[in-house]
Amino acid sequence: LTIMRDDLVVTLGGQTYAIECPWGALPDGQTFGPVSQLAVDSRDRVYVFQRANPPVLVFDPDGTLVDSWGEGLLSDAHGIFINRDDLVLLVDRDAHEILACETSGAVRFRLGQRHRPRFNEPFNHPTDIAQAPNGDYYVSDGYGNSRVHCFAADGSFRFSWGQPGDGPGEFTTPHAVWVDPAERVLVADRENNRVQLFDLKGQFIEAWTDFFHPMDIYVDPAGNVFVTDQIPRLSMLSPDGTLIGRCRPVLFGAHGVGGDTAGNLYLAETAPLNCITRLRLL
Repeated sequence: LTIMRDDLVVTLGGQTYAIECPWGALPDGQTFGPVSQLAVDSRDRVYVFQRANPPVLVFDPDGTLVDSWGEGLLSDAHGIFINRDDLVLLVDRDAHEILACETSGAVRFRLGQRHRPRFNEPFNHPTDIAQAPNGDYYVSDGYGNSRVHCFAADGSFRFSWGQPGDGPGEFTTPHAVWVDPAERVLVADRENNRVQLFDLKGQFIEAWTDFFHPMDIYVDPAGNVFVTDQIPRLSMLSPDGTLIGRCRPVLFGAHGVGGDTAGNLYLAETAPLNCITRLRLL
């Protein structure tokens, strides 16, 4: 199922975007599998993480496929994050493992024990990973656990927090995580219809509501927060949580969101569309 939406525009935070869907050209005969998430590197190349082989597809800024890799390494694509050194972090949800890869696909290190799920400990169907300015990694974990785990930059485990529930610091399917420029850990607490904010030690700060099953979080360099949910819609909030824009740029709810240095936004859609949508800043 493919629906062209390249004649439409949306607005967020006073900016106007053209909807380009589907975005990204594949070779003849090749189609996207279920697209879980995406991330953008320092050269504005878009890494699409899909539940198909090869699991990682790399596009240059004009949408040309320039690389693909990961076949045989991963079982169940979920979250992806690229740090400032272009290290690609891949969350293999149902293998209970996170792979840290070079942009070539070479594995540098792993977190968790592959096919060894652990209740209340890393990992039990993890969903996403992000990195703080101090180098620490934060992992939302996820489907089997209701926890967030912190690891040092060298991959050593530091601490965890969270338990099932709907109170402060409790989760029901922590589905995505991001660390913003103010060094707050933002967690999409999906079934509780909120985004919870914590300090780097896991201490609760506040919760932002008015979402329906938030799916993913992206924070731009200015601290503006973009949240996708299952309405489907994309919300833009200022760093203090004020809603400053909202739109419906996709048909079935974006499972992932990211952005490039030009201010364009990218949305990942799983079934039935299995595609990438770009919101091109006008």
